[in-house]
Amino acid sequence: MTHARPSTIAPDLALIEQLAHDAVIALPEPWRASATQILIRVEDLAPEDLLEALQIEDPFELTGLYEGTPLTERSVMDQAHGPDVIWLFRRAILDEWIDRGDVSLGELVTHVMIHELAHHFGWSDDDIAAIDPWWE
Repeated sequence: MTHARPSTIAPDLALIEQLAHDAVIALPEPWRASATQILIRVEDLAPEDLLEALQIEDPFELTGLYEGTPLTERSVMDQAHGPDVIWLFRRAILDEWIDRGDVSLGELVTHVMIHELAHHFGWSDDDIAAIDPWWE
């Protein structure tokens, strides 16, 4: 049996999840504490039913998705329906990473996380730009 060298193995789901958690830990306060309450889920690709609901034909076009009610739309009267979730889609992220060729995988995962966190927090473009230098 031949074993692949670690440098030839594609980053797995666990690594993408760890990079996402690292991105949350690196957030400035007051965002960090609240962001740690969001569940992070990593899958290879978005499921078909989700792609259909979003009217996306190519699963490689979706690198991440926020699922929940943004803080700016919540009321104290709202009933919780479960935790907010940020979904990351590993193969779509890896494809974008390879296509770019000029950023680290950690930088790209952080960028996707910031974009999805922006939905949760209701951040403006200026808010995002203050945290993510890619945002322009």
